[in-house]
Amino acid sequence: MEATGTDEVDKLKTKFVSAWNNMKYSWVLKTKTYFSRNSPVLLLGKCYHFKYEDENKLLPARSGCTIEDHVIAGNVEEFRKDFISRIWLTYREEFPQIEGSALTTDCGWGCTLRTGQMLLAQGLILHFLGRAWTWPDALNIENSDSESWTSNTVKKFTASFEASLSGERELKTPAVSQKETIRRYSDDHEMRNEIYHRKIISWFGDSPLALFGLHQLIEYGKKSGKKAGDWYGPAVVAHILRKAVEEARHPDLQGITIYVAQDCTVYSSDVIDKQCTSMASDNTDDKAVIILIPVRLGGERTNTDYLDFVKGILSLEYCVGIIGGKPKQSYYFAGFQDDSLIYMDPHYCQSFVDVSIKDFPLETFHCPSPKKMSFRKMDPSCTIGFYCRNVQDFKRASEEITKMLKISSKEKYPLFTFVNGHSRDYDFTSTTTNEEDLFSEDEKKRLKRFSTEEFVLL
Repeated sequence: MEATGTDEVDKLKTKFVSAWNNMKYSWVLKTKTYFSRNSPVLLLGKCYHFKYEDENKLLPARSGCTIEDHVIAGNVEEFRKDFISRIWLTYREEFPQIEGSALTTDCGWGCTLRTGQMLLAQGLILHFLGRAWTWPDALNIENSDSESWTSNTVKKFTASFEASLSGERELKTPAVSQKETIRRYSDDHEMRNEIYHRKIISWFGDSPLALFGLHQLIEYGKKSGKKAGDWYGPAVVAHILRKAVEEARHPDLQGITIYVAQDCTVYSSDVIDKQCTSMASDNTDDKAVIILIPVRLGGERTNTDYLDFVKGILSLEYCVGIIGGKPKQSYYFAGFQDDSLIYMDPHYCQSFVDVSIKDFPLETFHCPSPKKMSFRKMDPSCTIGFYCRNVQDFKRASEEITKMLKISSKEKYPLFTFVNGHSRDYDFTSTTTNEEDLFSEDEKKRLKRFSTEEFVLL
């Protein structure tokens, strides 16, 4: 009886904390993000310069954009459309209960999983839609008004807390947006893009069946000793994402895989082996690969000497972003201007959206406005992501990234390296995993080390 009473207290405590976090992360102060017209803005390999927005021409090379082949005429609206088209994944509430817990929200603990989801989502956009794709309705999203957020916060908190105390958890699906629920597309290509756009978002839905949803990622996290409500670091999330993609059996996902660097080293032969492994014996096509590289940009604080390195990474067409943040908060870094990083913030609690229904609303999966943060505030622990469409693309990317590392690194040794051969050629033992043990013993040791070294995320 005493144990039962303790369990009930723990459940009540969990529900109260969840309700408090739901209120805390629903209360958002509206802040404006200012951009300079005198400096280029880089967003995942694309360069914008607002100084030239009235000129219908490409910028000169001296403007500061580092990728001349990808320089774009500086139009503010084009930048906004590009940014808003990235998939935004935030805290959610009132989703189906996570197995083995009483949690129906990830507020207060799931931010790194969300930033990891955003990075993977960008990789899937590149894979299925390409970097040039933008969401046709992006500019129709209205920038949320702080007063409406604030006025809804008390109502949400009261309802959530009352439901927690009574033990009732009624899932409420937002009404399907009436704004162009049935759109007319100009051609089959645009229709195909919209189908994949929705499909990619649905893979990140907050339900046990969603391939890359929170519920599935937590299941994979259990193999490394994590559970719902724990804090996850960028390196641990990298391995969880790898396992989630490897285990996905959806036909559309058989052409893509994930490789996680070992001790800041990318072993080229290991990557190519993963790209050339096919589930179907008659399929000889190379797989695309998302390369995730956990790194540390300094000791307790980020070393400012790495600023040029981070800028160089975000300037590459292969980059799918950085899972990082500042101490106690995780952000998805997607670009920069001058010495400030541009990011998407998962710390906003939104209501559960049932992505299994037809024409589910898309607005809450796209961020209406970017945020900026000084590079000096960045936590040193992060995971960098790259996307390569095939083996040839990987070889070209490894050469370009290596060249960029040499140019941008002020240290004697680069933060990470690409080396020829397999990891086993360098005295790394490679053990195979069985179906019951998704992480090998070597991986578990590595994940445990990452867990103890990384910062705690709230």
